Amino acid sequence: LNYLYYSKHLHILLAFPNTYFANLNPKGQFTNLEAVTKEVKLMMDPSADPYATPTETADNQVPEKFGASDVTDLSWVQLLNAYTCTECGRCTSSCPANLTGKKLSPRKIMMDTRDRLEEVGKNIDANGGVFKDDGKQLLNDYITPEELWACTSCNACVEECPVNIDPLSIIMDMRRYLVMEQSAAPQSLNMMMTNIENNGAPWQYNQQDRLNWVNEE
Repeated sequence: LNYLYYSKHLHILLAFPNTYFANLNPKGQFTNLEAVTKEVKLMMDPSADPYATPTETADNQVPEKFGASDVTDLSWVQLLNAYTCTECGRCTSSCPANLTGKKLSPRKIMMDTRDRLEEVGKNIDANGGVFKDDGKQLLNDYITPEELWACTSCNACVEECPVNIDPLSIIMDMRRYLVMEQSAAPQSLNMMMTNIENNGAPWQYNQQDRLNWVNEE
């Protein structure tokens, strides 16, 4: 038991709490950011005053960050997932993106997260309990945008994991950072979002022209 904490077999102990704290929501249900939800509700509320003075906040309040670019932005459950990974490879074997030759490997996502977390831990230990910026982060230095955008969000990796690890949650949080913080979404996705904003649909057609196909012979 003493050896397990310092060996690669730590996952044997962590499998039990990880399974207990696993996400029991439907596989296709994603989390919504509270700040974004409030903005949408405000936009949809006909009685809301768009010119109302925003509520004053403290000067020293840290601005909210959308998504995750490093392990410090991930939840403790996601970090627990990284340490629980048994590296069995079932997730990667079932990943359709990986099977079609894409760079994505859910197993690598979890291993990279754990490697970065251990690096951050050593940094904190070496600096008296305070993290000193090392010029690195999980995004780009460990996990590339190419890997993140290769994901189809099908949940095959989540379904296959024997200890209920959720690589997709980390992928989606990092994607959220790319889109909302860096505006670094692929061109096709940007076009779709622009069409939804302007036309109310993913296609580049005016709303008044949607039923024109009825008159086609």
